[in-house]
Amino acid sequence: CPWQGPYHELTVHEAECTHPTKTGNELMEILDEMDQTRQKEMQLYNSIFSLLSFEKIGYTEVQFRPYRTDDFITRLYYETPRLTVLNHTWVLKARVNDSERNPNLSCKRTLSFQLILKSKVNAPLECSFLLLEGPYDDVQIRPVIYHFVFSNESNETDYMALPIVDSVECNKLLAAKNINLRLFIFQIQK
Repeated sequence: CPWQGPYHELTVHEAECTHPTKTGNELMEILDEMDQTRQKEMQLYNSIFSLLSFEKIGYTEVQFRPYRTDDFITRLYYETPRLTVLNHTWVLKARVNDSERNPNLSCKRTLSFQLILKSKVNAPLECSFLLLEGPYDDVQIRPVIYHFVFSNESNETDYMALPIVDSVECNKLLAAKNINLRLFIFQIQK
């Protein structure tokens, strides 16, 4: 049974748990799902370990600050101050629920972000990057490796989902004064 919780709730869970009544086939399906999830996690960690062998790696602490648009219907968005990684200047922007019209009508919250290269480059800059929880926040993020080729004509990524574990974690971030994360950039050499 994958249940996790405080010890004092264990007896209540055991009384309500349906796992002891499952058939062998149902249990095998559950175990197969768990194996597939573990294999995906191992592939991710192996990809991160291979990125760590790159020659040019940079990381920095980033702090998203909240702002509001000047539109008729104001929208909340987040932006970091300019930051320098791998001798280039970058900015991160984030938006809530992909700037949907009335995010207050939904209790499900998501954050999406984009990475923007602010400095000029002589040649295309191929990078892999990921955002992780910073040392000053306790948000749970499932790491995702993103890939993009930056150039002077194409200097910003599309908005991508910040891989927060769930909506509760997202609401914790939105309730904070600032969002503190850690950005890793890996430059791919030709």
